[in-house]
Amino acid sequence: MRGTGKLKGRWLNYLFLILLGLVMVYPLIWLFASSFKTNADIFGSTGLLPSTYVWDAYALGWQGTGQYGFLDFFINTFVLVIPTVLFTIISSVVVAYGFARFKFPLKTLLFSIMIATLMLPNASIMIPRYILFNKMGWLDSYLPFIIPAAFATGAFFVYLMIQFIRGLPRDLDEAATIDGCNSFTVLTRVLLPLCKPAIFSVGIFQFMWTWNDFFNSIIYISSVRKFTVSLGLRLSLDASSAVSWNQVIAMSVVSIVPCILLFFLAQKYFVEGISTTGLKG
Repeated sequence: MRGTGKLKGRWLNYLFLILLGLVMVYPLIWLFASSFKTNADIFGSTGLLPSTYVWDAYALGWQGTGQYGFLDFFINTFVLVIPTVLFTIISSVVVAYGFARFKFPLKTLLFSIMIATLMLPNASIMIPRYILFNKMGWLDSYLPFIIPAAFATGAFFVYLMIQFIRGLPRDLDEAATIDGCNSFTVLTRVLLPLCKPAIFSVGIFQFMWTWNDFFNSIIYISSVRKFTVSLGLRLSLDASSAVSWNQVIAMSVVSIVPCILLFFLAQKYFVEGISTTGLKG
């Protein structure tokens, strides 16, 4: 009887998780199904499946409007996102290593200032940052995204790496030092392989946030030839008075595929990094 009760409870848990998963995934399912609908079906029907299938939404949507298509927007987005992610990882690891393993003057003050930047609303720094980048001649380029990432301006990522490195035993550093390693080789040969879960977490977060960023992109990028995917989707809405929503939805589906693929490919390390960050070794 006890075994039967446990089995029943397990199946109930599975059923609950399946239903919860369907509720969470339903918007994506609706988005994919709506890419095959007409405008009348999208706005006039509550059903998931279309009454009339439209098969050319992806092909027409990929062509884009005017001179540039979504292939150009995807290339632009990768050109923006990949350096930003790489520089964010490198700078966050280096700064976090310094905070977690070294003692230097004003360390506590600098760490407090870094944490305090997390509490600054984006609206308060938007105008000063725009003026600064304008004076430096960086507007209508990807430099406002890439260069700050190289100087560890993402306090959240630095803090995440600090907490993870603090959880690694200092005995590893001491053993490596005895074997002749300096501070740089301790980081590259000993700590970095162990920091892989946290590094993947930083990379995934930064990739998804930069890929989906619309607000900063529309502020700093003005040339259509440099538009990212998010701006390309907005351009599709402004191109004509009669919007083909199935094409917009189709390109929205395509635009989220890289984020989904990246998450599932790195899911193991991502979950491990989130679950172990902040634990003492």
